[in-house]
Amino acid sequence: MFVESILTIKGSDVVTVRSDSTIGDLIATLARHNIGAVVVVDNGKVEGIISERDIVRHLAGSAEGFRAKPVSTLMTRAPKTCTKSDTVDQAMNIMSQGRFRHLPVVENGQLIGIISIGDVVKRKIEEAEQEAGALREYIAS
Repeated sequence: MFVESILTIKGSDVVTVRSDSTIGDLIATLARHNIGAVVVVDNGKVEGIISERDIVRHLAGSAEGFRAKPVSTLMTRAPKTCTKSDTVDQAMNIMSQGRFRHLPVVENGQLIGIISIGDVVKRKIEEAEQEAGALREYIAS
């Protein structure tokens, strides 16, 4: 089971922002799309990722001029990524070890999708259900 199987169902549309976008624009983008993270892309290259958690952590320190700051001040630089040919287990391990919930999917240096821990869990459940069905069929025959 590969990351590609998730992208086949989910699609490859990814909401992105530029590193010079303001935090205010970022917040509006998250709210408009009802998502928890966006990939930061400049000139077609993944530069970072920023999530609601990053925003909350920063707010705990200082809210002065917060909305006008560029996304680059809060984003996680050089985020971990995966490819569509990575297994779902490999993607899950990357997320678990890094303690994050979103993983950009990159091929040949280009962003082609994003998966969340929810996508991974859903795919793992589907796999378990398929295996259980196959076992039931085997036993019944």
